[in-house]
Amino acid sequence: MFTLEEARRRYAEVRPRIDELIAARADLAELTADLATEGASPLGGLPEAKALEARLHALLEEIAEQDIQVKGYAPVLLDFPGVRDGREVLWCWLEGDDDIEWYHRVECGFPGRRPV
Repeated sequence: MFTLEEARRRYAEVRPRIDELIAARADLAELTADLATEGASPLGGLPEAKALEARLHALLEEIAEQDIQVKGYAPVLLDFPGVRDGREVLWCWLEGDDDIEWYHRVECGFPGRRPV
């Protein structure tokens, strides 16, 4: 369980991996589109696509090993288990957020997001 401060620290620690994940995801999307429509891409071919897929999976695993719940990768959605006012919550970060600024009760999921 993370306090909000601990979740924010952990987020800051994994932020470089998140940025790498976002870049690899974009490269894979572009490469896949190019291969499907053009048959070739400046980003490479099938071997490079497979390497990007493997890198994406490795990054997702690396983040999850930090006791962070990966709920999505397009967009990236991360939950950090914690407690707020005696209730189990998930400190929630969504791609585009500057920091962990949201939480939701475990049983409410993403639709129950509230500002911290």
